[in-house]
Amino acid sequence: MSEISQLSQTSRPTHFDWWRHAPPEARRALVAASFGWMLDSFDVMLYALVLASLILGLGISKQTAGVLGSITLLAAAAGGLVFGVIADRYGRVRALIGSVLIYAIFTAACGFAQNIVQLAIFRILLGLGMGGEWASGAALVSETWPDRHRGKALGIMQSSWAVGYALAALVAGLVLPWKGWRAVFFVGILPAFFTLTVRRRVAEPELWKRSATLPREGPLHGFRHIFRSDLRTITIAITLMNSCTLFAWWGFNLWVPAYLSLPSDRGGVGLSTHAMSATVIAMQAGMWLGYVSFGFLSDVFGRKRCYVLYLILAALLMFFYARVHTPWLLIALGPLVAFFGTGYYTGFATVTAEIYETQIRATAQGFAYNIGRVASAAAPFVVGSMAQQHGFGIAFAAAGTAFVMAALCWFWIPETKGRPLA
Repeated sequence: MSEISQLSQTSRPTHFDWWRHAPPEARRALVAASFGWMLDSFDVMLYALVLASLILGLGISKQTAGVLGSITLLAAAAGGLVFGVIADRYGRVRALIGSVLIYAIFTAACGFAQNIVQLAIFRILLGLGMGGEWASGAALVSETWPDRHRGKALGIMQSSWAVGYALAALVAGLVLPWKGWRAVFFVGILPAFFTLTVRRRVAEPELWKRSATLPREGPLHGFRHIFRSDLRTITIAITLMNSCTLFAWWGFNLWVPAYLSLPSDRGGVGLSTHAMSATVIAMQAGMWLGYVSFGFLSDVFGRKRCYVLYLILAALLMFFYARVHTPWLLIALGPLVAFFGTGYYTGFATVTAEIYETQIRATAQGFAYNIGRVASAAAPFVVGSMAQQHGFGIAFAAAGTAFVMAALCWFWIPETKGRPLA
């Protein structure tokens, strides 16, 4: 009886079987893409975390600070489009390594900026690498994991953004009061060393290797292909949906640290640097759970149903958050807003991977994601300007409205759960 009992316990499925039974190359691809996205978040969000110090230290307005955030997103859009083509033509791993090196080097360079023009140039170059990493990593993970576990794997990858943001908040909380905002940016060089491991340990997906042997057209072929008659409406709907979500996310998240840090006479809550960092870290816990839960739930209930639910709840919570000024209530609401207001991103890579075939997959993902970034590039400036003129409450509520618009786009986007990669 004991042997039978032991056998039944050994064969009983667990929540981690999907990871244990995955091929080693799939696990290495997921780890590499996750670390790349985590370090991308770490470098990019350092700006948001030192934004209040830049506003006060350099004497810039909220509008100018918003413009700096916007041009970074525009550069990220260009980087995503370029690296999407590079990933399709020359490989997911090569594109991943190149994008990480670019954003690491120019994050550190921000610490040397002597004026707004220099800082803007470094942020533009940083944005090119930032935009390229997601398209490369998402394609790498999509093509190495089976259909039934793709949502989970991409959920883990996407959740690493929250880990990177939390690490950035931790670094800012420790370094900013000690050495100032320049030193915070210098820490951003660390991701460059990560590329050495990727180059040694991670191989190109077999699916991409097979597609690489097929005849290829020019670099614009992928962009023409995603607008063919059977894909045109879907491509437009996905791009519009992502534009709205990115507008809402960046309009809210880039300004939350400044909102928490700025004194009340400048429209903020007036938290100390340590309290602001702790609040942002708590939000990242909710964000991480949102990413991971979406991956598991979408594998069970479907991509569309979960996406719309998360977006509507995110809008409602952001409307409420915009009208709260009590510090402890903001701390309590933060993880909930982050859970629903970010978790849906897991589904974007999954849906686009299941709609577009291998030869154009990274191009399509890069296009839909980064054209969205072009639209969202207005968010830091728009929200900053509204906060300057009408206060953060109205500014955050405007960002939340974009979530409702994103949910409406799902009328034209099909359910792709269980669809094998073409």
